[in-house]
Amino acid sequence: MAKVFLPKGTRDLMPEQMNRRLMVINTVRDVFARYGFDPLETPAFERIETLTGKYGDEGEKLMFRILKRGEGGTKGEVDLALRYDLTVPLARVMAMNPGIPLPFKRSQIQPVWRADRPQRGRFREFYQCDVDTVGTDSPLADAECIAVVHDSLTALGFTDFTIRVNHRQLLRALAVAIEAEDQETSMLQALDKLDKVGRNGVEKELLERGFSRDQAHQLWRYLDGAEIPDAAPFEQQLKRIVELALSMGADPDRVRVDRTLARGLDYYTGPVFETVLNGDYSGSVSGGGRYDGLVGMFSGKGDVPAVGVSLGIERIFMLMEEMGLVPTTRTATHVWATVFSVETMAATLEAASILRTAGVNVQVSTRMGKIGKQLKDASSKGIPFALVCGPEEAAAGTAVLKNLTTGEQVTGTPDELVRHLGV
Repeated sequence: MAKVFLPKGTRDLMPEQMNRRLMVINTVRDVFARYGFDPLETPAFERIETLTGKYGDEGEKLMFRILKRGEGGTKGEVDLALRYDLTVPLARVMAMNPGIPLPFKRSQIQPVWRADRPQRGRFREFYQCDVDTVGTDSPLADAECIAVVHDSLTALGFTDFTIRVNHRQLLRALAVAIEAEDQETSMLQALDKLDKVGRNGVEKELLERGFSRDQAHQLWRYLDGAEIPDAAPFEQQLKRIVELALSMGADPDRVRVDRTLARGLDYYTGPVFETVLNGDYSGSVSGGGRYDGLVGMFSGKGDVPAVGVSLGIERIFMLMEEMGLVPTTRTATHVWATVFSVETMAATLEAASILRTAGVNVQVSTRMGKIGKQLKDASSKGIPFALVCGPEEAAAGTAVLKNLTTGEQVTGTPDELVRHLGV
């Protein structure tokens, strides 16, 4: 038999993993909804011209391109690509639907694809969890990005993290201050690697990109706190955004302005955000910023104010597992309904139906008789409760509910058992 393999950078998610992932995703989805973000979905692939020219040279290399069908494909022509992120598709949606009332607040939780080198915690197919507000330049929209990330992480059990905030216009002023205005993008791409390679690594890359050693030294002086010429308005804007986020409940010890933060994507135009866990956990767990020019690239109507943030849910899953924060539930099934005999099956199915109607997830055993084996089946699946309906219970219209962890048993009507389960 031929061996079968997964494509590199992908994985199967078995039911136990999926149940836990869904609990995490639903927690985040609930936070998004509390802030008024409505859900949106877009296709897995977009026209190639929609995606190209939006992510910079490095992002451009990581797109999964799709060959044209028919003769064009045989010639190597490309007309589609798998989406690289969720932000550019949103900009395309806004341009195609000019009648959407503004501001438009949307959440989106879907997979994206990048032809990256697979490694621990980094996949070629992974989920992003985004919220964006389009159509307002109010600092409240920027502050909500910070508050949503803060509330999502705390709801998932994280306590020690820092949301870093900076401004792309402040970084532009920094490039002008070191006489590198024409090399701004190159400076940002090098600076974006600071967390990974440290100052020495960034300085080495700057020199390789054509910066002088004096420019590199000036850069560190400004990043260490020296006053950047013409940057005061942007620093005031950041101060106001942080104040608003704190008014929304963000912990002041978890939010700080950081001049070294340089988000790598080309489309950011204003405040940018990135969240890291403190301690020995490298890499960010969320990022985003303001991108006032992106929607206009599609609509042709000039700048349209927009801001958003994305949670790196795959990395969050991995860190939750390492930190013991992943929900222990292995299955969505709450009650395993055993089948005593052919004669009692109808009563068992009726009881299961009543429980389901009340919102309890019930799975009926395909075995019959040998209740001990059926209880073992339930325990092996991690199901917390079992329902037993023998001849006496069937005649009385009752059933036995057994806690498979403690061994405690309760007898009652299905409605009474629902109340016992706290539904």
